[in-house]
Order: sequence, then structure tokens, then C-alpha cells
Amino acid sequence: MVDFISKEPIIKGWSCDQKYRVTAADGTRYLLRITPKEKAASRADCFHMQLSVAALGVPMCQPIECGECAEGFYILQSWIDGRDAEDVIPTLPAAEQYAYGLDAGKILKKIHSVPAPQDWPDWETRFNLKINRKIETYAACPIKFDGDAAILQYLESNRKLLKNRPQSFQHGDYHIGNMMIDKNGALQIIDFDRFDFGDPWEEFNRIVWCAQASPRFASGMVDGYFDQDVPVQFWRLLALYIGSNTLSSLPWAIPFGEKEIRTMLNQTKDILRWYDDMQTVVPKWYQPQ
Repeated sequence: MVDFISKEPIIKGWSCDQKYRVTAADGTRYLLRITPKEKAASRADCFHMQLSVAALGVPMCQPIECGECAEGFYILQSWIDGRDAEDVIPTLPAAEQYAYGLDAGKILKKIHSVPAPQDWPDWETRFNLKINRKIETYAACPIKFDGDAAILQYLESNRKLLKNRPQSFQHGDYHIGNMMIDKNGALQIIDFDRFDFGDPWEEFNRIVWCAQASPRFASGMVDGYFDQDVPVQFWRLLALYIGSNTLSSLPWAIPFGEKEIRTMLNQTKDILRWYDDMQTVVPKWYQPQ
């Protein structure tokens, strides 16, 4: 590993990684992530997938090196000088918010050009099992949200949409909270540590965070991905994926306390409002150019 003259902890995010801004003797700054030893194999895979994505020209923290260290397994990446996109974008004029969304959608399309392994398990089978688990977990959850019957009904009525879906590499947590605006004003993508392989359209399941921050950004992201020609089938599947996530949001939030529970309950209200209690598939936040 490069020798560093300074090491500043970064206290932010949900990852189990320890994160630091480190500075080398020549003044170059890097992002250093250290993961517990038991996750070394998955982090090594993450590093190599980031190399594949970076080779496509995706604007991101560039992977530099990885390996074992005393604390576990480290990944060293380039440092991005900039600000969090979720802080910057909502303050901009609507046209600029939309333009950044277009960039985000085009970048995501490029990320999805990396194929899934040929022997990867069938998507329909995998995601139906995931839906089943989420329904069971929600049924056992002591907290319920108003309108859950509409989401449960939509899931059961639309499982058929999962059949024969293609699969690709997925960032795994693609939303405005994992993006930055660098010092030159360019959008940068960060935090690939939840990467997976699956239906590329499922990657939009976190767009709820984008839509809450900036409907124009979220709209641009969809339009940029589809080059302004969004198929109806996408909207039907997106409602399925967002509905599935919504069921698991409360069980996820409970261990983190009242604040996160309230956040998820409010988000659920927004989702049901956007979809007219699942009676429409194009959400109200979508504002095409």
C-alpha cells in the first residue's frame, strides 16, 4: 500500500467499511476503504468489477489497488474533490437538475453494458424468492403502513413481468445519495460496494430517493437511460420493484430507531401517492422534457 502522511476518518454512510481520506507524501489524496477480513473475497470481487466499469469511461472513484492489511482488506481509490449531489442538485434551476439526471441515466446505461456471468441464476426465480421473503418479513413486522394491501396485490398480479428478463452488472445502490458533483461540475458515481447482477431495470428501485430530492433529476435519469423513449413495460416493472422494496423498508428500519421508521413511513406515503395506490404505473413525479 502507498505510504500516507495523513489519514482522516470519514464518518458517513451505511457501509461496514472504515473510510478515510488519506494523503501521500507527494500531496495526492485518496479514498481508503477497509473492510473486515470476513468480507475480503466480496471486496476483491468489487474491486475487479470497478476496474471493468472504470474501463468504460464511467466517471467514478478510480480503483487503484487492493489487498490485505492488518485491519482486514483495503481498497484504495482516487479522491473526488467535490460536493454531495443530494446537497447540490436540489438547489439548482429545474433545467440543470434535469440535465444532471440525463447524465445519471446515460452513465447507468453504460454501467449496465457489463454483462452478468453466463451461469448466473435465472432472474424470475431469484426475484420471486426475494418477493416471498419480503412478504413473510413484512407479515411478521410489528409495524404496518396504510395502503399495504394495494402493494401486496400489485406484486401478486405482476410477477409474470419477471419472466425472461435480461441480467447485467448492477451498481447496487444507484441514487442521488451515491453521487457527487466534482470541482468541475461533473457528476461522479461512488460506492459500488453493494454491486450485484440482475435485471438492469431493477437498478431504478432506489429512484424514490432521487424523486424525493428532485423530481426533475429523477425524470432526467429515466429519459437519459432510455434516450427519451421510455417503454411502458419499464414503468410496470419499476412499480413492482419499488413495491417490493417498500414492503421491506419498515423491517429494515426498526433496528435503527424511530427516526428511520418515520423516514420509511413517510416514503411509503409518497410512493402510494405517486402511484395512486398502485392504480397507475407512471409515477406522478415523472415530468418528461
